Amino acid sequence: MPEVQTPEVEIVQLDLATLSALGRGDLAAAVETSPAPLSPYLADEECRGTWARRATQLTSTPEDASWVTGVVVAGGVAVGRAGFHAAPDAAGDVEVGYAIDPAYRRRGFARAALSALLERARSSPSVTRVLASVGPWNDASLALIRAAGFRRVGEQIDDEDGLEWVFALDVSDGAEAGTADSDRLSS
Repeated sequence: MPEVQTPEVEIVQLDLATLSALGRGDLAAAVETSPAPLSPYLADEECRGTWARRATQLTSTPEDASWVTGVVVAGGVAVGRAGFHAAPDAAGDVEVGYAIDPAYRRRGFARAALSALLERARSSPSVTRVLASVGPWNDASLALIRAAGFRRVGEQIDDEDGLEWVFALDVSDGAEAGTADSDRLSS
């Protein structure tokens, strides 16, 4: 089987003005303040809710600014969004989130974004575990997080997405991901 090539990406954090503009779907205003290239996808209906939540979040919790969703850039082009839901909590948990523009899917950008997020988590002494919540119908994301070593630890009901399976990856020094066999997904 040929080796999968992972493209190089950068996740560029956005300021409150850019997050707010994207949350309103105002691409022109967002472009004025963004430190990264933007695309129509980032201001469309699929992305607006995330940007609006992050803008609201930063007004009440500004310390989350360097952790929350940013723009995934590859070769000078915006290919999606990725980041954490917030700064690490008291237990050292952070949750990842990512979405790639449909025009750029199936090219390794989600894998590259997740890899960058995991590298960031591992380099932060305040992070011990990375969480991911994925709908059971999202085969591509399920395959991606399984390949990264995440293990299923539970489930939850998300207000927007419905049923989600919750996965965890321990990133503390020397630890390996793992859960009881009963928590593992069946294929």
